[in-house]
Amino acid sequence: MPPPSPATAPPPTDHTLGALLRRYDGAGTPLSCEPVAQGLLNRGYQLATTRGRFFLKHYLHDPDRGTDRDTAHPATIARQHRATLRLGALGLPVAAPLADAEGRTVAVIGGRPYALYPWVEGRHRAGTELTERQCRHLGSLLGLVHTTLARVLPDDALAAHPAAHSSAVPEDTYALIDELLRLARERRPRDAFDELAEHRLLERRALLERHAHRRPADATTRVTGWVHGDFHPLNLLYQGAEPAAIVDWDRLGVQPRAEEAVRAAVIFFVRDCDGTLELAKVREYARAYRSAAGVPVAELAAAVHRVWWERLNDFWMLRWRYQRHDFRADPLFPAAAGLAVWWTREYEAVLAAFTG
Repeated sequence: MPPPSPATAPPPTDHTLGALLRRYDGAGTPLSCEPVAQGLLNRGYQLATTRGRFFLKHYLHDPDRGTDRDTAHPATIARQHRATLRLGALGLPVAAPLADAEGRTVAVIGGRPYALYPWVEGRHRAGTELTERQCRHLGSLLGLVHTTLARVLPDDALAAHPAAHSSAVPEDTYALIDELLRLARERRPRDAFDELAEHRLLERRALLERHAHRRPADATTRVTGWVHGDFHPLNLLYQGAEPAAIVDWDRLGVQPRAEEAVRAAVIFFVRDCDGTLELAKVREYARAYRSAAGVPVAELAAAVHRVWWERLNDFWMLRWRYQRHDFRADPLFPAAAGLAVWWTREYEAVLAAFTG
């Protein structure tokens, strides 16, 4: 039987919690342990004890991601913890794990790895809520994350992550669309989501047929570096107007840095109501990011094109629903599907916002 997914993994027992907290000086004894709703890879809990509140993370193996991308692999966890501890020491707003009485940041209880974090009070803020000054602060923050990660993590790993990357092939996407259409049409009982999925799949295939000639060349000159890997509103906590903690470093890795900046922007600044972007805010964010990270305009322009193409060919939310029978990503689909269509129509305006 495969390991449980984050949606089905059992919560830690009282025995597990007691054994865990005894490893930490002054952590107290458990009072309650409530699941945190957000998070698609691992499980998180708000843990209340006689000494305060903590965030408890349970790392789960995901066989679908492969050994090199398994967020519960010991080497992967160790790298995440090392990076966040070093970033925090340099003054960046990150959530770093607590060390137990023996200096370890991972506790393996019953064969399952856990980490304990301070509880950070704060709220998530969509980019549409931010002022232009806060948009600039957000762009500068991500640029600082990228440049500081380059200082605190070894660059020998960069050689193991070649910059060349094959962009999606339309013929493969057509085959996936056909499969998802079949599954959506066969689902019983059908609902409004299935109707929307069918409409968007047909729409996307027509778009791809018109724009297949714009597929990005396989680039060997992409500038890679260490990146957070999943920088979006649910992974950034604010206290008032200021970022208090960047959380969830599960996807820390070596990727094209400018592409993370573009992906983050189109999540932060998308309007959920219609899948359009607040381009004035994107412009402020992108200017600040380019300045803080030292990214040339041409590099960001190439990243915009690659991420646009990626979005045009990406159906991960529908794959979760129809192939994995996992519905947690369903609420994200309407805006994401609308964005792909709108971005294609307004391509030049979006590019200008990122590069102007």
